[in-house]
Amino acid sequence: MESRLARLEAVQAMLLEIGQKASSCTDISEFLQSVHAGLGRIMYAANFFVALSDPDGPVNQVRFVYFVDELDDAPEREQLFELVAGESPTAAVIIHDRSMVMTAAEHQARREHNASFGIGTIAEHWMGCPLHDLNHQVLGAMVMQSYDKEHTYSDEDQALFAQIANHVSSALQGLRSMDRLERAVQERTALLAHEVAERRRAENIQRALYELANLSATATGGSRLNMRLHQIISELVPAQNFLMALYHPDTQEISIPYFVDEKDEQAPVKRFDFGLGMSSYILQRKQAQMLDRAGLEALIASGELQQPLGSIEIASWMGAPMLLGDTAYGVIIVQSYDDKVLYTQADLDILAFMASHVAVAIARMRADREIRRAKEALEEQNAALEDALESLKEAQGELVRQEKLASLGRLVAGVAHEINTPLGICVTATSHLVEELRLTRAELAEGTLDEEGLQQFFGIVDQSLRIMTTNTQRAAALVRSFKQVAVDQSADDIRSFNLRRYLDEVLLSLQPKLKGKPVTLEIDCPEQINMASFPGALSQVVTNMVVNSLVHGFEQGEPGVIRINVVVDGDLVELNYSDDGIGMDSAGLAQLFDPFYTTKRGTGGSGLGAHILYNLVTGALGGTVKVLSSPGLGLHYKLRFPKIQRKVAA
Repeated sequence: MESRLARLEAVQAMLLEIGQKASSCTDISEFLQSVHAGLGRIMYAANFFVALSDPDGPVNQVRFVYFVDELDDAPEREQLFELVAGESPTAAVIIHDRSMVMTAAEHQARREHNASFGIGTIAEHWMGCPLHDLNHQVLGAMVMQSYDKEHTYSDEDQALFAQIANHVSSALQGLRSMDRLERAVQERTALLAHEVAERRRAENIQRALYELANLSATATGGSRLNMRLHQIISELVPAQNFLMALYHPDTQEISIPYFVDEKDEQAPVKRFDFGLGMSSYILQRKQAQMLDRAGLEALIASGELQQPLGSIEIASWMGAPMLLGDTAYGVIIVQSYDDKVLYTQADLDILAFMASHVAVAIARMRADREIRRAKEALEEQNAALEDALESLKEAQGELVRQEKLASLGRLVAGVAHEINTPLGICVTATSHLVEELRLTRAELAEGTLDEEGLQQFFGIVDQSLRIMTTNTQRAAALVRSFKQVAVDQSADDIRSFNLRRYLDEVLLSLQPKLKGKPVTLEIDCPEQINMASFPGALSQVVTNMVVNSLVHGFEQGEPGVIRINVVVDGDLVELNYSDDGIGMDSAGLAQLFDPFYTTKRGTGGSGLGAHILYNLVTGALGGTVKVLSSPGLGLHYKLRFPKIQRKVAA
């Protein structure tokens, strides 16, 4: 009775110890070790282990978090074992969620039926209990076994083991929660440390990129630029030994503008053919590479690397191409001779990243240089073009002036020719009248003049005087209109005039041009339009339009009609001029106002008529001009200009 009481006291002490350990321990193994020791005080517990599922792992796998056995070696604590029903007693306890007791005979019988049943040595007596979480889900198993026939487990032992398993389950829940929390804290701390390191590295890279961009914007190249670039990259990766190589595709060569090395004061070669050395190896593959000494020797032995330049006694080596799209500008190489300084993939990524931005900076600087050169060349070309344009304007102005004088000369010739006719008739009539007067006087002297002869003489006088009066008036009108038009075309003054009367005078001066041609000129202009503008400019415009129609619009002997229609729109005058000649296609119409463009090159066309027309309308008259035409449908000008012009003629 006393021994039973002592055992119960031992069990009670053990359960109390389990509670205390659960609140004070932070390690599951330490806790299970104390449980194992407590079991040993109340029953035989030489062989004891606990298998738990991973809370963050697969549900059908366990690891042995505590394992003590007299015969079998303990498995790795982190090793996972898959639970398969019918393969082991531990798996049966966990999968079926029930306690299990098994003798050696029962174990042997199951193994005879299934050779792979059970792992390890067969025990004389084996018992296991499931461990549960707060939701009564199985989280593992607690097992105790004996290889000694003298030590077996009674029903009381089994009941005590099950009771202790329940207390261990509760304690393990807290320990696992604490362990998970500590693990989460550790993981979060490690993650934060990694994030801080990555953020610091990102800040360093960002600062390096900013300095690189600023450097490419303010520097023009040279050793100072390369030295500063070396410093920038050294702040990101170990770069005590640094080389920059530039690729020259035009000559298929590589040059070394910057070289810093612990062993060599100068680069072995300053310029070499593409295909040699590690620089060529990187550029050919257009990809960053990282090598150690063995890797470099293997490349040399395989023939992939031809004629290495410089020392090959390296501990670690990195090279990155300076690429922008498919364009290779060169390569950046860093290397270490110290076995303590070995490059990592992160270092290679940073070097490749920086090399790509160096390529952008090089491209920018080259583009800036090309832009400056192009700008200088363009400024020289612009200066030459401005001189040529000024000369062209002077020549064009002289040609326009000569064309205006030639137009005026042609007008003089036409008017002179036209005046010859009425003046010739007057001379003939005068001569006839003088002869008749002589004959009449002779008859009077001879006394042979009768009344009939006298009446006949009077009739001849009357007829001759009418002929002379008509033709002298016609000549006077031609001279008057020519005088007015000629004066207006040679003057640059604003004066007031009646538009209809002035157009009649202009068209009268153009009669010599229309004479002998089957072209009818129709004018529709109100009588009351009074203007204050440059009549000479208007005369030149109308003259050029009519002459262009006669020269370009109508073939020789072809009949046609020219119409001039004038309307008033507020303060503006709209003059519509049209002919029904051959017209123009769109290509010719687009060049109509260009200087020296003509469809009659070599047959008297100067190519300045329409150009002068456009300049006079938009300049002196202060208006606008539009033109419409199609092949076979004639040409239509639409002119709009103010009635009162206050601008000074250009």
